[in-house]
Amino acid sequence: MQEKERRGKKIKTKLLHKYRLVVLNEETFEERFSFKLNRLNVFVFSSLAALILIAGTTILIAFTPLREYIPGYSSTSLKKKATELTYQTDSLQQKLLINQQYLASIKRVLTGDVKAQNFNRDSILQVVRKEINESAFLPSKQDSILREKVQQEDKYNPLTANSELKFVLFAPVKGTISEDYNPSKKHFAVDIVTAKNSAVKAVADGTVIFSGWTADAGYVLILKHGSNLISAYKHNASLSKEQGDLVEAGEVIATVGNTGELTTGPHLHFELWSDGYPINPKNFIDFN
Repeated sequence: MQEKERRGKKIKTKLLHKYRLVVLNEETFEERFSFKLNRLNVFVFSSLAALILIAGTTILIAFTPLREYIPGYSSTSLKKKATELTYQTDSLQQKLLINQQYLASIKRVLTGDVKAQNFNRDSILQVVRKEINESAFLPSKQDSILREKVQQEDKYNPLTANSELKFVLFAPVKGTISEDYNPSKKHFAVDIVTAKNSAVKAVADGTVIFSGWTADAGYVLILKHGSNLISAYKHNASLSKEQGDLVEAGEVIATVGNTGELTTGPHLHFELWSDGYPINPKNFIDFN
């Protein structure tokens, strides 16, 4: 028991034993400053310094932007920005790939490295992608009844009374025929090559029943004439008439262009339809 007391007093004495720390000038041995301390003071001071350092570090991490530089402590807004940048980078990579493919296609065209494709171009029935055979041109029973009914209704109509009148068709454009009328290839038209932006004229008096854009044929204009005749003009650069307009024979209705997917250069794709059947325009019109 006494041994324990002695040991406790000895530890207490060591803790409270004072030491003097003196700072001297090495050359003159002049005392600059000095202070007294003991082991207990050193322990207390060190503990307080450690606590202050821990508290300061905690505050720095929790309440200042510096925490974003510490792994695992990035802010929500920074994570959101990083996610957005990731999406933008992916989008830019896709756009870059598309541009590279586009430039490669242009390079193949410029160098002539393009394979010829055999396809039947530019007909109304091709646009709607229907297979047509000879039997498709035969009217059905319902169609025949409807035709007869319409003819009876228009029998005394002054606009159609002279339906048997044979009128002259004007050439829509003058030029070289690059592809003839060929029903076996489902090409129910003639393609006339001429200068771009040349005037396209109406072949006869009529009414515009369609004026607009299609993916395959570009700018298309369709006229309905007397005697149940319909004329179609495709791949135009621009249209000067709208649906419902009345036109006269020889009146400018469009300009020659190269619009639409199924085209290989500036030309006019011209079709004639009589009573719902395609006919060869060269039998009625001189394009030269």
